[in-house]
Amino acid sequence: MRSILLWGLLVTWTMRSVQTHADRLQNTPAIDLTALTLEDLMNIEVTLASRKGEKLFKTAAAISVLTRDDLRRSGATSIAEALRLVPGMQVGRIDANKWAIGARGFNFRFSNKLLVLVDGRSVYTPLFSGVFWEIQDLVLEDIERIEVIRGPGATLWGANAVNGIINIVTANAAATQGGLLKASSGSEERGLASLRYGGSLAAETTYRVYAKFIARDDFADASGTSTADAWDMRRAGFRIDWEPTARDALSWQGSLYNGQTGQTYRIPTLIPPFLDTFDDDTDWLGGHLQTHWRRTWSQEAAFDLQLYYNRERSSDRTLTQEHDTYDLDLQHRFTWGARHDMVWGLGYRFTTDDTEGSFKISFDPGSRNAHLFSAFAQDQINLGGVNI
Repeated sequence: MRSILLWGLLVTWTMRSVQTHADRLQNTPAIDLTALTLEDLMNIEVTLASRKGEKLFKTAAAISVLTRDDLRRSGATSIAEALRLVPGMQVGRIDANKWAIGARGFNFRFSNKLLVLVDGRSVYTPLFSGVFWEIQDLVLEDIERIEVIRGPGATLWGANAVNGIINIVTANAAATQGGLLKASSGSEERGLASLRYGGSLAAETTYRVYAKFIARDDFADASGTSTADAWDMRRAGFRIDWEPTARDALSWQGSLYNGQTGQTYRIPTLIPPFLDTFDDDTDWLGGHLQTHWRRTWSQEAAFDLQLYYNRERSSDRTLTQEHDTYDLDLQHRFTWGARHDMVWGLGYRFTTDDTEGSFKISFDPGSRNAHLFSAFAQDQINLGGVNI
């Protein structure tokens, strides 16, 4: 019999206490959300609705925000579980490793009208028109906030932002200084461990490195038989933040992951009993590299440039697929006269898909390249204190 609890459910310590770089610049202590009034909470700044910072209370969208404190108190061990806290989101667990997440009543495993971003990087997989939530994992303590819009946002964010947008924002490396270790084990979650360390490379440069491991047991059906859907994943990554001047902020981040997810296939055949049932593991391998540069001239004027590369590979007995994404995004915000707050941007994305199928599943053609060009412009006009 497995031990329900092999060691402490949560072990956390701080190797050293370092005042964050952001606090040094502002000469103020870090924000304690539990000490904020209701008015202060409504003034939390979000960026998802209009691609610029604005107060949550004044946002013209059905938007919810999960803060770092919300995530800490929730007890969630994955991003998918944390999204159950968002009003209006439909989150269903298909098996031990697969999730169906959607908004406004449109919920299935591959919700092709839901845009999911991690620090501005899209994790949507065009080949299957959806998000593989089993490979979207982070150290939850490194997440600054999760912004969720329940409703359309395609004008600014593109074709997938029809029913909703999820934006996962990780914390600046300056806010995660020192060490963190978190470990737990049980009968279903057989092992969960996160290790993170942050430090300073120079006066204006901070970093963090992290590693995470999860091992979840398979589920059992009503008869007690295993459903062969265990979930094991290993991940490591880094983030570097550099502020060479008062106007400029640059960041670099990347990650690597690999793991296995189990499932049971039931595929029609041409011979009796006309159904082939077998268990198989999908092997996952991937990672990403990303850089972002922001120049700020004032509270209403800024320029952003982001580039990233993302690779995803999965392989099992029925299909092997490799997906690569190269993305460039440019955004400029400025004021025009006394009334106009302008935001415009350009984007280019190049994706490649290569598949190697079998008699059971195959794609035609087996390889595909796609170029996506995008542009947007928004003008917020102030008419005597009323924004339109």
